[in-house]
Parts: sequence; structure tokens; C-alpha cells
Amino acid sequence: MVYNIYTIPVVLLFMINGFGQLYYAYMLKKKYPNEHNFQNSLITFILWMAGGLLYPLFYTRDTIHVRWFQSLAMTIICIYTPLFIFAILFFQYLFITIHDHKKVEARKIEAFLEDFEEFNPKWRTNQETSLITDLHRKMFHFLPAAIIISLWVFAVHIWGYLWGADKIWGITGEEYGIFLILTVGYSAIIIFAALDYVRLSYIFQKRRIYHLLPDTISRLLIKTLRPNEIYEFTKPVVLILALVPSLFLPFGLFASVALIASLGDAAASIMGIKFGKRNFPKNSNKTIIGYISGFFTSLMISIVILYFFEIHLTLFKIFMIALGGALTFLIIDLLNLKIDDNITNPLFCALIMGLLYFFL
Repeated sequence: MVYNIYTIPVVLLFMINGFGQLYYAYMLKKKYPNEHNFQNSLITFILWMAGGLLYPLFYTRDTIHVRWFQSLAMTIICIYTPLFIFAILFFQYLFITIHDHKKVEARKIEAFLEDFEEFNPKWRTNQETSLITDLHRKMFHFLPAAIIISLWVFAVHIWGYLWGADKIWGITGEEYGIFLILTVGYSAIIIFAALDYVRLSYIFQKRRIYHLLPDTISRLLIKTLRPNEIYEFTKPVVLILALVPSLFLPFGLFASVALIASLGDAAASIMGIKFGKRNFPKNSNKTIIGYISGFFTSLMISIVILYFFEIHLTLFKIFMIALGGALTFLIIDLLNLKIDDNITNPLFCALIMGLLYFFL
């Protein structure tokens, strides 16, 4: 537990962003009462608070070497990342939009909705996602898990084991892995949140800055957003925030949870859209083939990850933990709750798999 001058700024930054998103959520609910899911936004606010308050607890030691890495992380998250965001927006303002009124008009929310409707022609009458949109969004959701695993493998097996850098820098490979995951993950959350503030600024009549959103981001959103998410915060922020508590678990479990939330969900959704014939329940867009695909993908991914990252576990325990995670994913999918599954999957899969790990 390390609350100090290097970790507290990160805590405060996340708490401020939590209240900022809560205010946006209130305004969205006020303007779009039927489209905006305020329940999800309220849970997201709680996750922002939790992400901030939990941040110092990931540093289990308080040494001069650890504090140096904490100061570096704080500098990147609280200084360099906001400066990077400001630089992008200032560049858009100074060199692209300030002298080109046509560009400003082309970047209004109305123009975005026209482009979105052209890419998703049935979105106003059918809230389901097309296969191509779902492929794009699931690839986007897979990135956090892929980056997390890559950073851990680099820190533990290359930086620490092959290079022996842990002896030079005074922290273990595992501690360096936590530092990398926290720094990259928290910085990514801030960047995505800032882009959400810009994107959703259309709710303010006199303070719209939507035109500062780069064209590349708009094109990406058109390809990855679901229709209802036009009035919501983007899902990568929610997904990464929901993964934060599971970082306290052994890394194999953490990675399994991240992959269940991304690849397990992707398999269920894509297979359901492509091959689904029977819906269950009948009035739902969920399909039996989707449930089966999500369950077995989650099960197999967890077995593989636990086998390679938690080598001290017996095969029986690996299977039971993986089965627990896959069943939890399946139950959440069957319940089809109004709460975003990017929230429920990471939290409940981590809870069940953690209980099985420690008490089985």
C-alpha cells in the first residue's frame, strides 16, 4: 500500500474524470432519456473511483527504486498523456479547422450520423450490429488483452530473465510488469476518456468541440460503434476499468479474465451473427450457437493461459478454474442483463475464478 506524492496525483486524476463522466452522463440522460443507459454510466463512475483508489495498492513495496518507477508512471499518466491529448486537439484547431469552415461543417455530429447511417443502413430500425461492424469492434476490444499479455511476457521473461535488468533497476520482473500494465493501461483510459469528452460535446449547445475530433477517430467509431453507443461512452474505457480489480489476482487469472471478456465475447457474438439460426430466448438476438461458441472459447483460452502462466497448478485445478470462468460467462450471456457485459464479464469472471483459485 503506497499512497505518496507520486501515486496520489493519479488517484485524483481518476476521481476528477469519474465526476466528469458522471456529469456528461447526467446531461446525456437529460437530452436522450430513451437512448442513454444511465445505470451503466453510474457503474462506470464507480469503476473510475475504484480505479483511482486502487492504483497505489498495486505497489506492494515502498523502496527508493519503486518510488522512481512510481514517479515515472505519474509523469506519463498525469503530465505527458494530457499534453499528448492537448497537442492533438490543438493541432486540429490550429492547422485543420480554424481556417476551413467547410471542414468544421463536415465534422459536426449531424455529418457523423449521416456517415454512420451510410455504413449501417438499418441502424434506425434495427439495433443489432452487422457482422463487419462486430468484427471491427471485437478486434478493437481484443487489443487491451493482447497488449497486457505482451507487456507481462516482455517484463518477466525478457527484461527480467534474459536481460537481468531487475538486478540493475532494483525491482523484480513482476513488479516491472505491473508498472508497465498500469502505466500503459491508465494512460489509455485517459486518452479514450478525453476523446469521449470531445465526441459527446455535441450535448452542449454553446460548448461543442466535436469538430476537433480527428477524421481517423471518426472513421474508426463509424466502424466499431453500435447504434446505442452513439449516446454512450466508448466501451474500451469501461472494459479496461472493469479489468483493474482483477490485476490483484495471479497474472494467469488476470489474463484469462481479459481474454474471456474479449475473445470469448467475440466468439459468441460473431458466431451468433454469422451462423445463428435459433434465438434464445425467442425475443432476443442471442443465439444458441453463440452461447456454445462463447462458452467453449472461454474454456479453452483459460485452460491454455493458466497452463502456461500458472505452472504450479494441477491440471484438475486449471480445468476447474477455467470451467468456472466459462460458466460465469455463459450465465451472464444467458441473463442478458441491461448492465453492459464489458462490466459484468470481467468483474464476475474474476470473482469466481479467484475464489476457485484460492479455495479449491
